[in-house]
Amino acid sequence: MIWWHAVVIFVAGVWAGTINTVVGSGTLVTFPVLVALGYPPVTATTSNAIGLAPGTISGAIGYREELRGQGPRLVRFGIASFLGAIGGTVLLLSLPKDAFETIVPVLVGLAVVLVIIQPRVSRWVASRQRTAGGGSALLLFLIFLIGIYGGYFTAAQGVMLMAVMGMLLAEPLQRLNGIKNVLSAVVNVVAGAIYAFVAPVSWPVVGLLAVGSVLGGVLGARIGRKLSPTMLRGVIVVVGVGAIIQLLLK
Repeated sequence: MIWWHAVVIFVAGVWAGTINTVVGSGTLVTFPVLVALGYPPVTATTSNAIGLAPGTISGAIGYREELRGQGPRLVRFGIASFLGAIGGTVLLLSLPKDAFETIVPVLVGLAVVLVIIQPRVSRWVASRQRTAGGGSALLLFLIFLIGIYGGYFTAAQGVMLMAVMGMLLAEPLQRLNGIKNVLSAVVNVVAGAIYAFVAPVSWPVVGLLAVGSVLGGVLGARIGRKLSPTMLRGVIVVVGVGAIIQLLLK
């Protein structure tokens, strides 16, 4: 690996770890970077899932205050995410490689759209006054479906989780963000563990992303709320659009 490739991947990991903790969609930074550096899309996805997993864990730990008293709920939601993540990894590993390379520009586009509309989703969630409990079958099913998506392609799963939980839970946004970080960590850890044994992986990339994302997760939990959400989303959208163009031209 060329030294400046390593620097770029590490910086991308830090930025992705911060974004994942605060907003979600850090994959839309690291995935395009890896593809631009010459890694095949499937290898970029699997290495990304493993490398960003430690960052999602550090981000979830950073939100431990918001997670107090939510143990039983996290167990239920975590099981749904766990099972969904297994389903998503099975899809990635069983479908033809060409199928993933065909659909990934669509998935990136979907993630970019979700990031763009995220402020509207947040305002709408904040304006709702729901009294629904946290264990509804519908919510568990939606978390399961998002887990499948996250196991297949991780970008914007956090935005999806915030949207569905906001619709069905009466909780402040910061508490929802804490739950989102835990569930994203579950999906990334499960998918990463499976990919580590049965999928093509670049371990140097994994190491750089892991160290960078852990640092980014800590930064995101401590100072991420002071960063401009508009700036974060702007970077994500620009990088995501660039990734779509690059993938379509391959």
